[in-house]
Amino acid sequence: MIARPNDPRPLPSETSLRVIMRGLREIMSEGGEGQEKLDRIVRQIAGVMVADVCSIYLKRQDGSLELFATEGLNPSAVHNTRMKRGEGLVGRCSELGVTVNEPEASSHPAFSYRPETSEEIYHSLLAVPISRSGKVLGVLVIQNRMSKEYSDEDVEVLQATAMVVAENLASGAVAGTVAALEGSLLQPMIIEGEPLSEGIALGHVVLHEPRIVVTHLLSDNPVAEMERLEQALTKLQVNIDEMFEHEHMSAVGEHRDVLEAYRMFAHDKGWHRRLREAVEGGLTAEAAVERVQNAMRTRMLKQHDNYWKERQRDLDDLSDRLLRVLAGRLKSSEDSSGLPAEVILVARTMGPAELLDYDRNRLRGLIVEDGSSQSHVAVVAKALGIAAIGQAAGIVDRVTAGDAAIVDAVTGEVHLRPTNEVIAAYSDKVRFRARKQKRYQSLRGRPAITKDGIRIALLMNAGLLVDMSHLIESGADGVGLYRTELQFMLSDAFPRLDRQTQLYRSVIEEAQGKTVVFRSLDIGGDKVLPYLRQPKEENPALGWRAIRMSLDRPELFRLQIRALLKAAAGRELRVMIPMVSASYELGAIRALIEREKTFLTTHGHQLPSNILVGAMFEVPALLFDLDAFLTRVDFVSIGSNDLMQFMFAADRTNARVASRFDVLTAPPLRALRMLIKAAKKHKVPLTLCGEMAGSPIEAMTLIALGLRSLSMAPASIGPIKTMILSLDAEKATAYLEDLLKEDVKDIRMSLQQFAETEGVAIDG
Repeated sequence: MIARPNDPRPLPSETSLRVIMRGLREIMSEGGEGQEKLDRIVRQIAGVMVADVCSIYLKRQDGSLELFATEGLNPSAVHNTRMKRGEGLVGRCSELGVTVNEPEASSHPAFSYRPETSEEIYHSLLAVPISRSGKVLGVLVIQNRMSKEYSDEDVEVLQATAMVVAENLASGAVAGTVAALEGSLLQPMIIEGEPLSEGIALGHVVLHEPRIVVTHLLSDNPVAEMERLEQALTKLQVNIDEMFEHEHMSAVGEHRDVLEAYRMFAHDKGWHRRLREAVEGGLTAEAAVERVQNAMRTRMLKQHDNYWKERQRDLDDLSDRLLRVLAGRLKSSEDSSGLPAEVILVARTMGPAELLDYDRNRLRGLIVEDGSSQSHVAVVAKALGIAAIGQAAGIVDRVTAGDAAIVDAVTGEVHLRPTNEVIAAYSDKVRFRARKQKRYQSLRGRPAITKDGIRIALLMNAGLLVDMSHLIESGADGVGLYRTELQFMLSDAFPRLDRQTQLYRSVIEEAQGKTVVFRSLDIGGDKVLPYLRQPKEENPALGWRAIRMSLDRPELFRLQIRALLKAAAGRELRVMIPMVSASYELGAIRALIEREKTFLTTHGHQLPSNILVGAMFEVPALLFDLDAFLTRVDFVSIGSNDLMQFMFAADRTNARVASRFDVLTAPPLRALRMLIKAAKKHKVPLTLCGEMAGSPIEAMTLIALGLRSLSMAPASIGPIKTMILSLDAEKATAYLEDLLKEDVKDIRMSLQQFAETEGVAIDG
């Protein structure tokens, strides 16, 4: 609207601006905390501009944005919603320093869906940068339910308001935001986190900034854009294939499973088809990647299980990598220019493959604000031998590139800008750990026998054929858990009989006569097969999985058993059934196995010389049916990870509750003692395969309870064997029995004191 000549009435934009300015002056002149002032500012702006939503995002040191205040969005999203550099329309506004005016924001290729904000009901969006002296400090946003393009007057008012907000932020009038804008303190500090990959690292901070900001959205030449996309996809696939030749990735282990799944995603025809369709629709290759990424993220974030959370991280990593290919900025691990000699990588979040973009000779440690010990980036960090810590809240905002840092991924502490005394202490600690690793290697051929002469079987966990070389490297007595589902998860379709048979036969041959326990297909929960339709469940870990699926879909189980029987022809076969909840289930399982034995015999195939059928003990209900259960099995393996999460009703992949309960407390220890005594009475061999087995103090406790067989990750065998060689098992048993009788409150601390007094090596 334009004012008439000599019309004394002000422009509507001038009226709105005056009202807002007056309100801002009042807010700033009054007392109150910084957060309270920001909350009042967004309420004031929303009211005057008749907006359903007004929000303020502030820019963090790494270029990402954090929602600091909102009127209209879900209040719980404040300080919880963070957007990567250049992510979404708000990120575009911040990174490019331009105004974004979109009548249908959710349809824009760059729109980033965030379910915690509940903003999906709002259509129009106007975002302006909050700038001062040419530096973008954040973004001021208004939104409305109605679809509309905001007028020039609205844009002018919001831009002028953003300038005033910027002045107040920079002047310190809004207390509590300066640290977010200007960076970290210079004083030494300690940040608590969760160990992801054990180790200790000293070095200097490098901030991980993976995102490419897409600036050109619409294509001038769709044919040329399609050619660029095809070339980039080919280069991306070659790049990912090369990861498997990486010095540390070519070795065996769970990291191979993670990268195989990642590679499968990169070759996914559905992803490629969506990208091509977006380019055919008139977008540039970069805009197509962003649109497909955001659309798929929207669907994945509506799922609530951890499998999809990890898939979303993989998708984000893969999309960012494809954008870097298109921009000609794909990082190479050989390109170490500009990196310090000893890198401590700091990131808000990180995908599993991004670590491989950094020179392993320089990379010492990793710190991320999210992530758990089960996350894919944790698996790859372990394979690389990098000390890594997750759940390090606020770390990105507290560091500056080049800061000295120490990652203690044993205690879960990050030391920022440490003093010389702290650096000296940790330098000694690193040298001590190196000497200890050499000692573990020297024990490889020595049996694990306690000081009082008790032999403990140390087995290893595996999941792929390439893992089998660890039998020799680690000195393990056999394979206590071979996870057969990994082959299924890494296949595009259900593996055929001959393919399964060949794999299982190769595993048995690689074992060279040592015991191998094959766990039957354990899918469901957080392990999903893309080609097998499964119902959506509220609590998948407690749902249709493992034995329940095998009994309901017996053709899947029978095919696997047939392959195992054929593979073990003339040799012993041990099959372990997961997630047994009631003893009668084992009768049905044995009947299916008998049918397959009859089928193979009828068709002239040789059977195994001996067939042992065991069960995973994971469900607490079996504690009250032990006599019936133990008469139906040839052996039992305790799945301590699931057993403990079910016993405490605490999701072990949820960082908020996973560390809330201690396995070294009376209830779980009494439950394990009950099972161990019952197994001894029925003469049923018992092994524990889970994280408890790989921790020295937990393993010492299990031996004190009476366990004589443990299965663990190959890397844990050295520390556990060292502990066993220094342990008097009978003394430990007597001490633990006294603790349980006396109802001691802190059993863990008491056991640590016992180990220290008796000279038991539990420090790993």
